Amino acid sequence: MATDTLVFVSCADSGELHVLRLASDSGQLCTEQVLALGGQLMPMALSPDGTRLYVARRSDPLAVVTLAVDARAGCAEVLSEAALPASMAHLATDNTGRWLLSASYGADLVAVQAIAADGVVAAGRGATTYATSRHAHSALVSPGNRFVLAASLGGGQLHRYRFDAATGALQPTDPAVFALPAGTGPRHLRFNARGDRIYLLGELDACVHVLAWDESSGGLELLQSLPTLPPGFAGPAWGADLHLSADGRWLYTSERNSHTLAGFAVDAVTGLLAPIDHWSTQLQPRGFAITPDGCHLIAAGQISHRVGVHLIAPGSGALTQVAEHDVGLNPNWITVLPMQPDA
Repeated sequence: MATDTLVFVSCADSGELHVLRLASDSGQLCTEQVLALGGQLMPMALSPDGTRLYVARRSDPLAVVTLAVDARAGCAEVLSEAALPASMAHLATDNTGRWLLSASYGADLVAVQAIAADGVVAAGRGATTYATSRHAHSALVSPGNRFVLAASLGGGQLHRYRFDAATGALQPTDPAVFALPAGTGPRHLRFNARGDRIYLLGELDACVHVLAWDESSGGLELLQSLPTLPPGFAGPAWGADLHLSADGRWLYTSERNSHTLAGFAVDAVTGLLAPIDHWSTQLQPRGFAITPDGCHLIAAGQISHRVGVHLIAPGSGALTQVAEHDVGLNPNWITVLPMQPDA
């Protein structure tokens, strides 16, 4: 029996976290809960075990809110807040769930702070920060938990650190950065399940870049670059987000100025991409997510104040919008979790 999906949507301008339920059979959404957390709510991250949700507030008081998630009841509960050292554009945990990584666009830094045994970000220990080049936009741990890569949009490069999972410390590698093509504006990145490819989205060029990754050495090599804008679109690029389907067959990207999603088929051997098509979606789509079963893609429209649900065709990866749902103001980040059936 198919499992419904719990969908978390952070809404920056209404200061709300919306908890939705996506029906696996129809793709329809219903609102389970609205939590008023206050301020400009943006990036989110789930703990590896799916029991904790971390939400960053990017306005004063700058903080990460830890929530307990009940995947059976379909709800979340605030546990605590911990100060962040800057306004953070991205959150992620390491693979053990012991460390929270964050990246600040405005302060040009990445930060690491401890997560306690109960899954709550430790309020008393503070964060260790590391300076980057201009506009750090994301930080992600490698599949083996041995490295952290941080995308610097203004610097046009990836910062590469060795990661000590026992202490949370980052140590720059030699060389410490990997340069991307001029004008890329690196924003978000994803590793494939095999751990040998990275897919990186440029905000400024709206291109998806495929890189080879060596987990043993931290080695990087650019293999492929493909545009994500639809043919004939003449406006400026404004790439936003990218995700792989759980089976690794499809990769999708969002582009805000054209209000589109782009799809790519992933070669199972080489990891290289082949374009599928482009599809209209919500107005100014920033964040999106793919359900764990790979059946649906949910996109947030920053200026439609809605999320749209797209059915993913299993044989082709093509998208068909099947539902829309009103949420708060300026929805921008979506995180999903499979629901647990009642005992």
